[in-house]
Amino acid sequence: MKISLQLLICVLFFSFGITKAQNLGQISGKAIAPNEQTKKGILVKLLLAKDRSLVKTQSTDSNGSFVFENLIMDNYFVVIDNLSFNKFQSKLITIDKQQSEIILPTIVLEAIGIKQLNEVVIQKKKPLVTQKIDRTVVNVDALISTAGGNAMEVLEKSPGISVNSDGTITFKGKSGVTVFVDDKPTYLSGSDLEAYLKSLPASTLDKIELISNPPAKYDAAGGAGIINILTRKSKIKGFNGNLTTRVAQGKRGQTREGLNLNYLNNKVRLYGNIGYATQDHITDLYIFRKFKKEDLTTKNIFDQYSQLDGVSQTTNSKLGLDYYITPKSTFGIGLTGIYRSNNNTSKVRSAFSDAGFVLDSTIIAKNLERSKFKNAGINLNYRHDLDTIGQKITVDLDYLNYDKNTNQRFNNFIYQPDNSLSSQDELKGALPVKISIYSLKADYSLPLKHSGLLETGYKSSYTKTNNTADYRDVINENEIPNYNTSNHFKYDEVINAVYLNFNTDYRRFTFQTGLRLENTESKGNQLGNILKPASEFKKNYTNLFPTLFVQYKLDSVGDNQLVANYGKRINRPNYQDLNPFISPLDKYTYYAGNPYLNPSFSDNYELSYRFKGLFSTTLTYANQKNEIEETIEINDGIYYSRPGNIGKNQIYSINLNADIPFNKWWSSNVYTELTTLNSQSKLYSEDLNSSGTFWLFTTINSLKLKKNWSAEISAGYQTKITQNQFEIAGKSYVNFAIQKKILKEKGNLKLAVNDIFYGSSTYGQINNLKLTDAKWTNIPDSRFVALTFTYGFGKTFKNKSEHNPTGADSEKNRAIL
Repeated sequence: MKISLQLLICVLFFSFGITKAQNLGQISGKAIAPNEQTKKGILVKLLLAKDRSLVKTQSTDSNGSFVFENLIMDNYFVVIDNLSFNKFQSKLITIDKQQSEIILPTIVLEAIGIKQLNEVVIQKKKPLVTQKIDRTVVNVDALISTAGGNAMEVLEKSPGISVNSDGTITFKGKSGVTVFVDDKPTYLSGSDLEAYLKSLPASTLDKIELISNPPAKYDAAGGAGIINILTRKSKIKGFNGNLTTRVAQGKRGQTREGLNLNYLNNKVRLYGNIGYATQDHITDLYIFRKFKKEDLTTKNIFDQYSQLDGVSQTTNSKLGLDYYITPKSTFGIGLTGIYRSNNNTSKVRSAFSDAGFVLDSTIIAKNLERSKFKNAGINLNYRHDLDTIGQKITVDLDYLNYDKNTNQRFNNFIYQPDNSLSSQDELKGALPVKISIYSLKADYSLPLKHSGLLETGYKSSYTKTNNTADYRDVINENEIPNYNTSNHFKYDEVINAVYLNFNTDYRRFTFQTGLRLENTESKGNQLGNILKPASEFKKNYTNLFPTLFVQYKLDSVGDNQLVANYGKRINRPNYQDLNPFISPLDKYTYYAGNPYLNPSFSDNYELSYRFKGLFSTTLTYANQKNEIEETIEINDGIYYSRPGNIGKNQIYSINLNADIPFNKWWSSNVYTELTTLNSQSKLYSEDLNSSGTFWLFTTINSLKLKKNWSAEISAGYQTKITQNQFEIAGKSYVNFAIQKKILKEKGNLKLAVNDIFYGSSTYGQINNLKLTDAKWTNIPDSRFVALTFTYGFGKTFKNKSEHNPTGADSEKNRAIL
């Protein structure tokens, strides 16, 4: 902690020194209309000479005067472009050490003939995808099918994103992606992350940023990069809001309601939303295992069918306040909350047979799991603009609390081939989990000469977890502690980081480079019980994470661009992955943690070609060491699923993305990807050496019909994926949506059909198992029809500066609850 404080002091002094060294100037003048009839309120623009980009705007005062202050040394133009006067542009104005204060001669504008013009409305449809030097941006408004949908549905349609049946998100073939909402991590993973994203209404979303190599100001966590979901910021003055309601029906039903409210005046912005969703879902799961003798002949057969039923109710809320203390200073507070209850039941029938498929015994399991999940978070933030050229300081203070209580009940009945009951057992489990996260983050930005920007900052986070698993055997209605599966695990972690990031333009080149230093101290404590001894571990490691981006314009207008980037990333184990709990699914299937997990590191390289905003293609190479993935072990016929380190992964990929405007009423986005995955590792008693190539293709077609009607047809196909121990068969989907604007275009009614041909089922097999062959089939309730109504109200206004709190960055995504 002492070292980190010294680093912070160094950064602050460094920033202060640069600030004091910065030479600033000003341009002032006076503008009047003919005969000095008009002086006040004339809009004056200041443009940067080299690219004519807008620097500032000012309105003249009652005397016609204007002034542009705190200008860096460079060349400028002053422009007045008004429909009532002929356009005015000054001569080239240079601010340097010899002339830092420029006073222009009085500008006398020339009147032009006044013509009455009919109202002209120019509408341009947002492209689905736009490219920046360090990220791909998906514009949610470009997808009509998301109306009334949720964040997960939008994410699944984003280029390069795939979601597995267990909720695992991969980005360009890589797992270990970190998911953020408004620059803040979700702190969730797997099925809990999936449930959370499904509870966020798409109507609250603005953009999704796909960042394969995040800049140094972001936490280094996330070997596959960052997915940053940005929610919509209100542009409505006064009191306004929108309402969404949705009903969907597949094999089971689901509903979703959402309400967003905003209030803004000159000093205060209040915003909030609340959502409520219910989901009644069903999944059919088939598992087949063939156990073999040492001579590889069949020993016996395990054949299992499970019907997984679940009912969930989720309420999520957000409340925020921004107070504009002065035009340059803003204080904000944000409150978030999630409450989710789940009632899950599984009916499992498992059959054991000999090599000739002669039935040996049948196990009937009736399992029940009830859980309640609560999350509360508070963010305090402060932003101060030190000048008008972009020099600013932001500070974020975050506290988040996660609380989950799960109660399980497992009943197993074993029957002989004649259907006589031979044995019965019952196991009860209580699994409370508590996670508390504290975070402090400070950032400083300083614009430099020639469009340069320097960013530096410091972050410290502290995470405390407390996990208990209390399992008891129920015998003759008496509960007896089961010390083999019971456990109590505590884990604490402190991460301190400091970064420096710089970007600038030079002729046709744009450069961005950064360096981040992170120190991690962690301690795990397994308290043990009567049968299991207590144990603990401590880790302390410091790493540097460089990033580099180079963009080159092949022509003067920048229609053709080459972009290259490199970044080093880290994947720390999720908090629950370190927990050595053993949690049963049935008598022959267990999930477990791994306290011996090490962090994984990856080096990511990309080279892209971009044409306007219509086409891009990217070559990707990633080299990963100790990547954390699900691993499977068979021990005495028992199936154990636990996270493990894969020694070496290499990923080669090429992708193409194109926006194709066929005509005024039909536009299409096409994404395709070809990826090769290679893995090498020592895994339990087996050597893992897997390699495979898969192809992914998706297309979204938007159709603008007559009389406020529009439609969307989307489709996707993915071939077989071979990754580590798993081979996952190909899958596909076709979706259709049609909508109509109603109620004077303030309302919207949409009908959507998802996975029309039921192609989203998952089939696969598991390799590298000792003397065992295994495969599975997972059939979710993916085909459904949804009817959605949305209604919005309000008027647009000029935006105030807003702050996206980024205090608790990478910790959130590591909580599996």
